[in-house]
Amino acid sequence: MRTPEQTRAAWDEIAAGYDQFVTPSHISLAEETLRLVGLRAGMRFLDVAAGTGALNIPAARLGAQVIATDISPTMVARLNQRVREEGLVNIQGRVMDAHDLDLDDDAFDISASQYGVMLLPDLPRALSEMVRVTRPGGRVLVIAFGPPSQVEILSFFLGAMKTVIPDFKGLPVDPPPLPFQLADPKKLQGEMEKAGLQELQIESLREEAFFQSAIQLWDWVTHSHPIGAGLVAGLTEAQELNVQKGLGDMLRKRAGDGSRAVLTNATHIGIGVA
Repeated sequence: MRTPEQTRAAWDEIAAGYDQFVTPSHISLAEETLRLVGLRAGMRFLDVAAGTGALNIPAARLGAQVIATDISPTMVARLNQRVREEGLVNIQGRVMDAHDLDLDDDAFDISASQYGVMLLPDLPRALSEMVRVTRPGGRVLVIAFGPPSQVEILSFFLGAMKTVIPDFKGLPVDPPPLPFQLADPKKLQGEMEKAGLQELQIESLREEAFFQSAIQLWDWVTHSHPIGAGLVAGLTEAQELNVQKGLGDMLRKRAGDGSRAVLTNATHIGIGVA
């Protein structure tokens, strides 16, 4: 298991690519989810493990007073750059470990994490922190991936890798990597209940992601998480090109007569009352 310093460095390393390739792909889901959770102008909104703005910038656009936290200083710097470019004045990015939020009790109307706390080694502690800083009667929102086999961005990539490297083992399944620790919606519900949340609503849906080229999908996977970067770390240049060719063939088949391929990602949305 990585130390906090190692985790910070790993995310710093991929932050530029994450900001360019991953964040834009999650904004439409964020906008839909903020409607579900009932965010309104003037509410105090916290985004935990926030990345570079996929959830918190849409929240700020709706008029919420937003604090966005992430362990990676480079992620937060990229987020703050997006904020400046949009001219938003109601959002603040802060470097912070989600396991130990440097925030007051009962400070927020809504505390949320989109594809964030699912990554953390001590998930119960992070959820407890989110509940602690949420006012009684406020809401906690968690968005997490479903099973890896139902996250097509990943399954396409792993399929292309397997074609090029027959002995490629893929991802471990027991236990699964941290990004998939909430792949079972019952696990998400159980963890939110244990954190003290009530009136739970768990919804499963398919997030859509659009790709026009193999290199776009390659860049998404290899900058989405340190695991993605690690998957290709040992490939030769020829192997990289062959994987990208395989991805291109798969995307063209999926796109049919269209100019872009639509890949769907199983996603769970949990909302509870503090």
